[in-house]
Amino acid sequence: MFAMKSSYERLVKSVPDYKVFLTVDEMDESTRQLATEHPDCVKVFEAGRSRENHSILCLKIGDGPQNALIFGCPHPNEPIGSMLLEHFARSLAEDPELRKDLGFTWYIIKCWDVDGAKLNENWFKGPFTLRNYIGNIYRPAGFEQVDWTFPVDYKELHFHDVLPETKAMMNLIDDVKPRFIYSLHNAGFGGVYWYMSAPTTDIFEDLRKVPVKYKVPVHLGEPESPAAPVFYPAIYGCLGIESAYDHMEKYGRNMKEYAKTMRTGNNSAAYARSRHGSFTLLTELPYFYDPRIEDQSPSDMLRKDAVIQKIEEGARISKGIIDILEMSKAYMDPGNHFKLAVEAFNSDRGSRQAMLKMASENPEYARPATGAEKFDNLLVSKFYRAISCGMLVRANASELAEMDESGEQNVEKREALETALGRAKELFDEVVGDLEAKMNYQVVPIKKLVSIQLECGLMVAEYLKAHPEV
Repeated sequence: MFAMKSSYERLVKSVPDYKVFLTVDEMDESTRQLATEHPDCVKVFEAGRSRENHSILCLKIGDGPQNALIFGCPHPNEPIGSMLLEHFARSLAEDPELRKDLGFTWYIIKCWDVDGAKLNENWFKGPFTLRNYIGNIYRPAGFEQVDWTFPVDYKELHFHDVLPETKAMMNLIDDVKPRFIYSLHNAGFGGVYWYMSAPTTDIFEDLRKVPVKYKVPVHLGEPESPAAPVFYPAIYGCLGIESAYDHMEKYGRNMKEYAKTMRTGNNSAAYARSRHGSFTLLTELPYFYDPRIEDQSPSDMLRKDAVIQKIEEGARISKGIIDILEMSKAYMDPGNHFKLAVEAFNSDRGSRQAMLKMASENPEYARPATGAEKFDNLLVSKFYRAISCGMLVRANASELAEMDESGEQNVEKREALETALGRAKELFDEVVGDLEAKMNYQVVPIKKLVSIQLECGLMVAEYLKAHPEV
């Protein structure tokens, strides 16, 4: 049973009641200010620079015998961890007892994907509704994701096209050789679930009690990836590219063909584990919640049929997205980030067929779906598909804005972009409208989410100190 030290209790109880998320510039300013205020225990340095030449700032706090690395915005639409780090970094600087009790030297990057975070800032200040979130989110294509472009050589897969932000993190990992990495991801909809490098069996139940204490559900729907090892309900092994590759190979994917078209690599957890034995924790949290995500009663359909319906509906929406994109793609900048993301998330490359084969052959899918699994397959999956609809709107709108700004006069181009924009908005309204009608969603307060993520991190940090073999 995990026992909270008094310094940990102070830390958790003092989490501010955040109402909005900070912008990149606001985070940079507070980072530099903290180092100025506490020069005795806080150092700030540039870990690297982004593709847009923005500084990636890293704080170093404390002088413990082992190093811990903790970073926010590994995906730029995931700023919950950045708010945790605002509070955690200041608390570390101001509380010597906390630094001593934790016993690590902390390396803290509040925002790793700084360029991508800037493209999400339109929703960072609210309102926190499905429509505003989906309409303003930016989720990069895999080959533009800083936490999925680490180098890898595995079977047919060879990837070495490392992004500058990824290279900065590689260098930091190799320099500090962290014992503990806390990768502050978060989901968009559902409940709380965890990834970790190895089982921490003794504290599985303690971890699951944390969100329950804050009245936020544990995720009991479908796993984010069927390839992830299941350590315990809602607790999974860290998903490196190797396990995903093996899963697709098992269910008949042509891996030579896959490897030719695959433009992503490994993640920070797999990289650090293989090189330095680092332990990585992810505590995934939702912005939005619907009570059905907890429903464990049998539903009126088989789990297999729910998966098939998800695949068919996803294919229908994807076809609509790609058809609209084809109307204006020729007039878009090849580097348009929204276009690249839409193309990446709506290209199949055989994944649907592999998923259908898995659902048909795996006996786990022959039973009745729980209410949570049905809800997850039919509505939560549609929520994530809707994100592409929002980015399709932004892909066209951003090109029109660029034309207006530059004064470009091209009637044919403008007509194509405006027509595609109108169609994209219609599709967006259809998909998001359906979600709004069928979901009874609530917005989870930021303070709750930060508190959950914080408590889970403290628990695992303590566990690792007591279990050096993990």
